[in-house]
Amino acid sequence: MRIAVVIPALNEEDAIGVVVREVPRDLVGEIIVVDNGSIDRTEEVARAAGARVIREPTRGYGAACLTGAMAAQDADVLVFLDGDRSDDPSEMLTVLRPVLDGQADLVIGSRTAGLTEEGALTSTQRLGNRLVTWMVRLLYGLRLTDIGPFRAIRVETFRDLGMEHKTYGWPVEMIVKAAKKGYQVVNVPVSCRKRIGRSKVAGTVKGSLLAGYHLLSTTVRYAWRR
Repeated sequence: MRIAVVIPALNEEDAIGVVVREVPRDLVGEIIVVDNGSIDRTEEVARAAGARVIREPTRGYGAACLTGAMAAQDADVLVFLDGDRSDDPSEMLTVLRPVLDGQADLVIGSRTAGLTEEGALTSTQRLGNRLVTWMVRLLYGLRLTDIGPFRAIRVETFRDLGMEHKTYGWPVEMIVKAAKKGYQVVNVPVSCRKRIGRSKVAGTVKGSLLAGYHLLSTTVRYAWRR
């Protein structure tokens, strides 16, 4: 299968080169970094490391991910991971294997089931994650331990979901839409490292509150939507 990696990035010049170089090239056909309006050298560093860089001026995690996914026109499978080095690209085969073996349509790397460096996840992130996964189980009957960013999905599945959310609700939108459509969604354990640089979400009170609101509201919104 042809595999493309999509990495949304905003002001990640210190991390993005390392992330791109850590992607296993024997597995991946293309690495797409989506520059979401950086004012530093993110684009230049990513391109020098070997990535194809495209720009998405509309700010938002979902907007960047969607642009990257749409640019991967020849791929059969998409892998999403963050550009801050919190995800470990060397574990990509672990995330991909259930899809490649035909055991799953969407695989979510579970940071809580894997090895997490001290300080890599804040208490707010852990609490929010437990709440959202509990709601996903309650409303959709899907048992997950994490809704993390490191994930793999079949392109045909992705296209069928009709992704809409442009900001923080994107990760859970993908999961709940897949669950509603009857796709097989699973967790696999992955590592979580301390990110390089300051988080735009967990690193600020405003970012944490907005992320929490969008994750919870998106989880509830699609439960009764046809």
